[in-house]
Amino acid sequence: MARLSRDRQCLDNRRPVTERVSRSCPDIRARLMIAPATNTPTGPLRHRAMSVSGYRAGVRQLALFDLDDTLVDRASAFNAWAEEFVVTHRLDDEALTFLLMADAHHSGPMGSFFATVSETFDLGEAPERLWAQYRRRMPELASCEARDVDALRRLRRAGWRIGIVTNGMTDNQLGKIRNTGLDSLVDGWCVSDEVGVRKPDPAIFRLAADRCGTSLDQGGWMIGDNLVHDVAGGHAAGMRTIWLQPRRRPESWSFVGPAPDFVVDSVAEAVEVLLRSG
Repeated sequence: MARLSRDRQCLDNRRPVTERVSRSCPDIRARLMIAPATNTPTGPLRHRAMSVSGYRAGVRQLALFDLDDTLVDRASAFNAWAEEFVVTHRLDDEALTFLLMADAHHSGPMGSFFATVSETFDLGEAPERLWAQYRRRMPELASCEARDVDALRRLRRAGWRIGIVTNGMTDNQLGKIRNTGLDSLVDGWCVSDEVGVRKPDPAIFRLAADRCGTSLDQGGWMIGDNLVHDVAGGHAAGMRTIWLQPRRRPESWSFVGPAPDFVVDSVAEAVEVLLRSG
């Protein structure tokens, strides 16, 4: 824990642990390779009052959803995993704070995250082993909001095709889809590790549409919490987009990509938009 002594002075315990990184904490920011926020808009966006009735009338419409922190409460699952990890490895509260901060500012595959964790806490376990243990446990901790599940059922009853497009490892993401029962509510899914392409590449959205038995030539919607992966990616694939505003807001707004067609606070609210579009 000696390596964290300089970081302790950078923590402001009056703020939520996931927000305790500031410009005055260069050691932590450098170690975690934290970059300025790039997936947030240049200013506040309002729910657009545009008319969408009659869109692709007569065609069975498609809605693709992101998984983590959209359909699944990944943040709560990670917090629970981190608390267990600290107990298992006999670490302290400072270590828990570090894990939560590291995750909050990490993007992409978690291999580098576990390399940092293993080195920082001198755990004596290979990062690959820690990552594999994480992938086994996270699906068991994953959950969905009941009202979001009900909304998906309503969308299916209305005749929509529903798919999931997610970046991540196949065992982890597929485990979440199955353990939460989402596999019975959707027509298909694409996991980046399985198909060899990641959001925001338009190819993964086209493949997801194909797995749902349709084509983006017929149009479609992408719903997710990430402005780069979900909104810009969906837009590049020719889809209309709905941004689910993340609960954890960044300190700065620097996203300059295409604006979402709608901005909502929940999957259930996004489904209301979709149903009005039909």
